[in-house]
Amino acid sequence: MAQQHLEPPTDSPAGPMSGDALAGYLRAQATEFLRSLRQHRENGSDAGTTARAKPRTESRAESRDGSRAGENGSVESVDAARALRRSARRISGTLHTFRPLLDAEWSEGMRPELAWLSGTLAREHAYAARLERLIGALNRLSGAAGFPAQAAQDTGAPAKGSLTVGAAKAGALLDRQLTLARTRAHSAALQALGSSRFHAVADSVAVLASEVPLTPAAATADLRPLAAAASDRLTDAVAALPLVTAGHPYNAEALVHGLSADTAPHPQDAPWHQVRLLLRLHRYACEVLYGEDAPIDVRLLRAGQALNRHRDAAEAAAAAAAAARTPRIAPATAYALGVLHADQRHEVEAARFAFQQNWQKETVRTP
Repeated sequence: MAQQHLEPPTDSPAGPMSGDALAGYLRAQATEFLRSLRQHRENGSDAGTTARAKPRTESRAESRDGSRAGENGSVESVDAARALRRSARRISGTLHTFRPLLDAEWSEGMRPELAWLSGTLAREHAYAARLERLIGALNRLSGAAGFPAQAAQDTGAPAKGSLTVGAAKAGALLDRQLTLARTRAHSAALQALGSSRFHAVADSVAVLASEVPLTPAAATADLRPLAAAASDRLTDAVAALPLVTAGHPYNAEALVHGLSADTAPHPQDAPWHQVRLLLRLHRYACEVLYGEDAPIDVRLLRAGQALNRHRDAAEAAAAAAAAARTPRIAPATAYALGVLHADQRHEVEAARFAFQQNWQKETVRTP
């Protein structure tokens, strides 16, 4: 399959893009980082995540009693944490793409710290979304609607009335395991936000908001070759994917090694995850060159959405497989988890098919 190179926007600047554009972008992202951090602290860093850690039945009981005093603060705190991760990712990705134009020692020291922060803050949300995805899939596969606890509370009937015994127990097992993981991730996030390591990162970002450590050559350097290199890395990584196979629906490629006893992630998923990261770096590089108001490449947008679904389904399948390895679970529970695992691997395959279909389309941009 011939490689499909990415085309720059038609309204790209005629002259060279100097280090001033890079410095302006980094300062803007650093300012957004500090604004999100301030908002997160003002709304209570523990408020939003604590609300997520509560059982669903407890949260619904509070809402029925009219106890919504901290709801707005919780939502704002969650949004602030999301914005904090977003700006940290953009700063880290930009430092990676344009590292020849930045102070090497400072850049290499900042990137892993920003990656640590973004990853630490993202885990709690990831566990919550994974649990919701898996419980929703269990209900869909069982022909039920809503969560088992919700069905029991709303109708007064046991959850087993809408789910098979195996599916209900599988949902309860997943809820215990992922809620525990989410609680631990919440504690880790709180510890991280109060650590000296985080304060060092925040201090470095505060300095970045006012002064970007560019190299002397950055003043006259053109940013476009480095952005083009990021685009080429993405194109090469996509060319290495089995897109011909992914272009055929129901090819079952994502189910290969589905019964393997190896607890390691599927090796075939790694190249797709790498493409997702490279697509993100390419998008950040375009933001540096053309700003956030540049025309949106619909093809790349949809391809990125497909890769996000691929990541989510792959991680959900791994969680179902891990739950199925729990010692001394009932055969019906293990069977339900096996069906759930296969369902999520089919979702992985569907996401690959969607990516292939979007990637092969001609570039379409919206103004």
